[in-house]
Amino acid sequence: MTEHERPPAPAGVTAPVVEMTGITIAFPGVKALDDVSFRMFPGEVHSLMGENGAGKSTLIKALTGVYPIDSGSILLDGRRVSFRGTAQAQDAGISTVYQEVNLLPNLSVAENILLGREPRRWGSIDRGAMRARSREVLASIGLDIDPDSMLGTHSLAVQQLVSIARAVHVDARVLILDEPTSSLDADEVAELFRIIRSLKETGIAILFVSHFLDQVYEIADRLTVLRNGRLVGEHLTHDLLRIDLVQQMIGKEIATLDDLQQRVQDADAGVDEADVLLRAEGVGRKGVVGPVDITIHEGEVVGFAGLLGSGRTEVARLLGGIDRADSGVIALSGRVSRLRSPRQALSQRIAFASEDRRAEGIIDELTVRDNIVLALQADRGWFRPIPRKRRDELARSYIEALHIRPANPDAVVRNLSGGNQQKVLLGRWLAVAPRLLILDEPTRGIDVGAKAEIQKLVISLAENGMSVVYISAELEEVLRLSHRVVVMRDREKVAELENDGIGLDGLLSLIADGAGSDESRSAPAGATPIEGSAQ
Repeated sequence: MTEHERPPAPAGVTAPVVEMTGITIAFPGVKALDDVSFRMFPGEVHSLMGENGAGKSTLIKALTGVYPIDSGSILLDGRRVSFRGTAQAQDAGISTVYQEVNLLPNLSVAENILLGREPRRWGSIDRGAMRARSREVLASIGLDIDPDSMLGTHSLAVQQLVSIARAVHVDARVLILDEPTSSLDADEVAELFRIIRSLKETGIAILFVSHFLDQVYEIADRLTVLRNGRLVGEHLTHDLLRIDLVQQMIGKEIATLDDLQQRVQDADAGVDEADVLLRAEGVGRKGVVGPVDITIHEGEVVGFAGLLGSGRTEVARLLGGIDRADSGVIALSGRVSRLRSPRQALSQRIAFASEDRRAEGIIDELTVRDNIVLALQADRGWFRPIPRKRRDELARSYIEALHIRPANPDAVVRNLSGGNQQKVLLGRWLAVAPRLLILDEPTRGIDVGAKAEIQKLVISLAENGMSVVYISAELEEVLRLSHRVVVMRDREKVAELENDGIGLDGLLSLIADGAGSDESRSAPAGATPIEGSAQ
């Protein structure tokens, strides 16, 4: 982006407090940032926007000294800087408040605010001065709490405000707020925004990172959009329509649809409305995702669409028993089912493949064979080991069916490509013969060939009667594979659409604005009552 394409500086401001130019950072096998430029002005709230993998976290870590940069420059107040850690960045006036509060709950509020900078008298900590100074800092952000109270006795919202108070106390010129509202209710968000606005008036530059579009448009003055490690654009918030922001975040490129979508539409014609496999009514988890109603038929692919943080994964985890719902009811084939753990879900033949295949999926030090039979063995119980001959048969069959390469059941999974690791994970869940397969970002980070194979597999599974929940940040992929699309936004379901020619632009509009027709919000026709549910 050239200089004349950037929006102007705020009135009365001559130069940015932070200016990053041509930032490039590469890790083995991936370029995380590619010639990215970014700037922040004093007295502004700036939002850094982008989907998972866009480079937001990497850019923040480059600014705060966590990652060294391969090329480019960082200017702070016009002076070139190169931090060798967060402590140096903080000493220079750049403070970060993380999504997870990183203070000490077993210490007092005052001790947390002044940790490492305690006032001393005659070689000992001056408790009176600590209390007085903490009260001043708390008062500066309008927070009225006892400095001597234990931090852990306060709500998460108050703890985050104490984190901000600590950042303000170090004379921050730049304050980075990383997903600060992810666990806050509406009143707590309003209080946080009040404090952000008061800090902004003092001239602090605030970087607000959030996936909630409503909040971004309420609080941010300026936006910078990243996609796939590259700069897409910098905009004044009031100049950029929400739908245009979403298009920039996910890309406007629409892949050519092959015969997969026609196969989906042909299969959709054969879906029997009476064949309801799963029906969720008012299912939610407080502070995580609002109550949703979802119906899934046998042999149906239901796509979940929405931006990162919209609640799509959170709903899937409730349906898969990974997280426990605290409201609503889930029924399988018309009977209420308590899904309180992944094991209970598996006993009902519901399999969940996480988006984080490394942390929650494959066991990378085990072989392909061991990874494939893992879930089936867990379902049988460890005191009933699967015979070696059966394990070999399972491994060979899924290696062949999924085209896993190398075709060696004794290969260690960590040595496989990302696409083949994903196929091994799919083989594991297919081995338990699920009725419902929940796939969260199954094609992320894999090559085009492996992606196409997995997409074709999903359609084949549905054609053979398996139900699939399919989540992907690539909306054209969701449209290509799904019979129906559930649209999530800001942790709520905003629409549910039959995929009978949904346009990408219409889907983008729903994601950006949450505006759906009454028909799109209603329950599917033919849904049957749940036995044992309250009517």
